[in-house]
Amino acid sequence: MQGRLVAGRYRLGEAIGSGGMGRVWRAHDEVLHRVVAIKELTAALYVSESDQAILLARTRGEARAAARINHSAVVTVHDVLEHDGRPWIVMELVEGRSLADAVKEEERVDPREAARIGLWVLRALRAAHTAGVLHRDVKPGNVLLADDGRVLLTDFGIAQIEGDSTITRTGEVVGSVDYLAPERVRGHDPGPASDLWALGATLYTAVEGRSPFRRTSPLTTMQAVVEEEATEPRHAGALGPVIDALLRKDPAARPDPTEAEQMLAEAAEGRRPREAQAYVPTRHSGPSAQAATAMPGTAGPAGGTTATPYRTTTGPTAVAPAPTGYAGPPAAPGGPASGHPPAGAAAHRPRRRLRTFALVVAVAALIGAGTAVVLQQRNGEGTSAGPDVSRSPSASASASASGTAGEGTGGSVPDGWVRRDDPLGFGLSLPEDWQRTEFGDAGGDLRQVDYTPDGGEHLLRISVDTAPDYNDPYAHQLDLEVQLQRLVDYRRVVLERADYRDRDSARWEYTWTALAKDTEFPGPRRAVSQTYMSHDGVEYALNMSGPAGDWETTRERFRTVLQSWQEKTA
Repeated sequence: MQGRLVAGRYRLGEAIGSGGMGRVWRAHDEVLHRVVAIKELTAALYVSESDQAILLARTRGEARAAARINHSAVVTVHDVLEHDGRPWIVMELVEGRSLADAVKEEERVDPREAARIGLWVLRALRAAHTAGVLHRDVKPGNVLLADDGRVLLTDFGIAQIEGDSTITRTGEVVGSVDYLAPERVRGHDPGPASDLWALGATLYTAVEGRSPFRRTSPLTTMQAVVEEEATEPRHAGALGPVIDALLRKDPAARPDPTEAEQMLAEAAEGRRPREAQAYVPTRHSGPSAQAATAMPGTAGPAGGTTATPYRTTTGPTAVAPAPTGYAGPPAAPGGPASGHPPAGAAAHRPRRRLRTFALVVAVAALIGAGTAVVLQQRNGEGTSAGPDVSRSPSASASASASGTAGEGTGGSVPDGWVRRDDPLGFGLSLPEDWQRTEFGDAGGDLRQVDYTPDGGEHLLRISVDTAPDYNDPYAHQLDLEVQLQRLVDYRRVVLERADYRDRDSARWEYTWTALAKDTEFPGPRRAVSQTYMSHDGVEYALNMSGPAGDWETTRERFRTVLQSWQEKTA
């Protein structure tokens, strides 16, 4: 399409961005002789005629919304047109990159710079709100960082203009779920405070390098937005209290734009905003909370032995890995450190959500998170943790049964391999020097075992779920893959349905680049996973990971493991 003339006026150059709704092109306006950006709404090619009309209405709405806002921090829209049966938007070309790209390339943004960026985004939002326009999709991908130092807010494609009738279907959720305010998830009408929430989530992503509420699926992400508190940011500096203030669940409890602007201005100067402290929830810690950290020395599945503690919270918040170097696990905001939920909080977390979260974290750990997971489950008497994890050779050896070299249910195995009858009930053959580590949830539905000879550079992980969330292994792997898109250089090699011993199964191979901050074994890596359902409804997932340069050895080992595998029979 490069070089094509659109509407007899705009000559397309190279594509400079793409997303779920379309792509953005650099183009030359041959009438005014200037360089512009053109957004092509490719989604119109794949929808019905009635939906095309809705899409066109949204596009025109975006142009009208942007046209009503007069501010240097808002990308100017020059024109909206129809070409080849779909809408196109002609915009100011901003030479630079998005905040999302900056986070991806640099891992995180300096908090003072993030505060400066947030200040300009807030000013753009204030101008929009004054013009009666709600953005409704503030996120890092819609914040542009120009090469000349400017910060601009773009993409008012789902903006709502005061007084306009909605063009959104009843019940339809619009916007990126990671950045939806709680009131929007609940179906309430958004207001200016909803855009401020999204700004808070965007700033959190900027300084921490990850979204504060992203979970295993859009549904569980929205549940986290409504029910859970964001993990306390470690790299936010003076910006931390401002983020806390913007992420208050109650929109009425968030600062107004004037207060927020003052806070961001102070944080941009490196000063901790005094006004923001009033919005920061009190956090408690004590002996009970300190005792809840994971055992040190856990095997980092993508390589390296780590000593990463885990942050625990009361109420409905799931257990999640705390960043490396975190000193201790405070209790949830508003609750004591005793492990009991605060008054009015849910005392029981749905098991289904916990298992899904556990499985995703297990896969993330396998491919390079550098930590293992200690899962906790709320019950009527408080919090009970799963079994301790030990990396001592003696503990590992005693946990796995001895066997005879060269034996296996699936035929002959290489020299130096032995039969392992695992305490979880399954059996398989492995090299004699591979050591065992077990972890899982307290309820016993999900158990996970690692075998590795070298602290995780080469790893076999086996997950056994007696009450799985999915009855289709292929669908489960597709869902897990979504969570791995954040990995550097992630690439799917194969993800397909397969038969394994006459059972419904799926095989998934992928590659990525492990970072030195996550593992003692950085560099290109490759993994393979075989997931299947047993006749009695148990989900088994066998995963193996190793350096990409040693893939032939890893693949041959995995083939032997699959041949020798025997699931629990009693």
